[in-house]
Amino acid sequence: MYQYQDHDKALVCARVAEFRDQTRRFISGELDEESYRPLRLLNGLYIQRHAPMLRVGIPYGTLSSRQLSQLARVAEKYDRGYGHFTTRQNIQFNWLKLEEVPDVLEMLAQVDLNSIQTSGNCIRNITTDHLAGVASDEIEDPRPYCEIIRQWASLHPEFSYLPRKFKFAVTASAHDRAASQVHDIGLHLIHNDHGEVGFEVLVGGGLGRTPIIGQLLRDFLPQKDLLNYLDAILRVYNLHGRRDNMYKARIKILVKSMGIDAFRQQVETMWQQMSRADLCLTDKRIAAMKQCFSPLPPLVDDVEFVDLADGDDGFSLWWRQNTLPHKERGYRAVFLSLKQQGMVPGDMTAAQMLAVAELADLYTGGEIRTTHRQNLLFPHVPATEISALWRRLNALGLASVNITSINDMICCPGLDYCGLANAESISVGLGIQERFSRIEKLHELGPIDLNISGCMNACAHHHVGHIGILGVDKKGEQYYQIQLGGNSAGTETTLGDVLGPSLPQKDVPDVIENLVQVYLDQRLSGERFIEAYRRLGLQPFKDAIYAVAD
Repeated sequence: MYQYQDHDKALVCARVAEFRDQTRRFISGELDEESYRPLRLLNGLYIQRHAPMLRVGIPYGTLSSRQLSQLARVAEKYDRGYGHFTTRQNIQFNWLKLEEVPDVLEMLAQVDLNSIQTSGNCIRNITTDHLAGVASDEIEDPRPYCEIIRQWASLHPEFSYLPRKFKFAVTASAHDRAASQVHDIGLHLIHNDHGEVGFEVLVGGGLGRTPIIGQLLRDFLPQKDLLNYLDAILRVYNLHGRRDNMYKARIKILVKSMGIDAFRQQVETMWQQMSRADLCLTDKRIAAMKQCFSPLPPLVDDVEFVDLADGDDGFSLWWRQNTLPHKERGYRAVFLSLKQQGMVPGDMTAAQMLAVAELADLYTGGEIRTTHRQNLLFPHVPATEISALWRRLNALGLASVNITSINDMICCPGLDYCGLANAESISVGLGIQERFSRIEKLHELGPIDLNISGCMNACAHHHVGHIGILGVDKKGEQYYQIQLGGNSAGTETTLGDVLGPSLPQKDVPDVIENLVQVYLDQRLSGERFIEAYRRLGLQPFKDAIYAVAD
């Protein structure tokens, strides 16, 4: 993984000192809230329902064991003993004291972590496929390009106050595991007809109040032109994006209003006129960055599952559900489930973080990944060590056999924490978990993406869940709108269809159980939920649910 250089460290430390002084002046009354708000947002600090929340950036979802250990210490010393992992591969601390936030940032800086640009109207954390460098179907590891973009975007003088927040996702596989089509910019590493590696560029994707799937801006962009082309896109957005209405300020609205052809013309013109030699990516620079993400050597021992199972049905099931093949011989990728029955999805205790950091040193070269679905991943585990690792994870409550199941849900903090939320998410998620608590039932259902958002901001990506749940407020009562048929993984991204009128909170677990039963009753052999929905359409699900609701 990329190691911070002296200039990286100096920049982060300078920001900590600067924010410490800004916070001191705010607390003393020298700065008012209007002046302090944009400063704290650029440092990832929100004021939520109960306490300040700090969002810590985890660039492209890659953590070292040293960094995870430090996050554990922050949780223990300054929070309530846990952190919450998000869909953008970051971690949030929800119970900080304002006056202590600069101390937290100083602790983070000691291990090359920060919260710069994790909020505010700027370029946010660059996300990617959690299986980058692991998946056999990728063209090459996309993380070197993520790091190049991160360095270019960090504290960019022209793009620190954009019309609205801005999000990138980069992937190198035809099977999209980064939800790239619902980002402001989605970058796909591809080959052209001559076998050269470059980028397919999508623009204008996003969820929230106006969910839109990104449109093709350029079918092939040479690697060397990456930063200059991104610079052109951001310049056009900065010039023409609306600043008078926050609900119409995202680039997706600009692209939709201009039309993709007119937007493309603006970008291409800007690219030709404003390209700079210092932004051109040379082969030497790309090669140097790739060295920071060197692939692992193949292992001589490549033990097969049949040799490892040792007659333990629990291990066999976990192996099939929570581990994946690795592109290099002798390794497996191992998911650590943060969806233990009865626990808040995405939450992890300080004790678990410290233990996982220790396990990462023992089993995966000290590297941990955060995933889009709020789990962790050990990317490079020798197959000979899988059984021993399973026993350790099981003892920590991190080996729940639910990866890709309906209980592997994405769930935002909702009304329990968030000042923007209309309804609870966590209690709804836990209620659904209880209905599908039997492992046998989970695996009878197969893969189902269930996403729960507490408001229209769609932090849990409910629009692209196979089953999406949106909390709404009806005269002070919590109601929930159900959507079906969304999808963000694989080769086809789709937005879900609204099932019908919103339903009261108490009915949601029954509704989800009935939706699933329609699928079980009408599916074809081997058919997954999303496949069955595409074949059947909305009506049979709608008929079943509203007959029950009446």
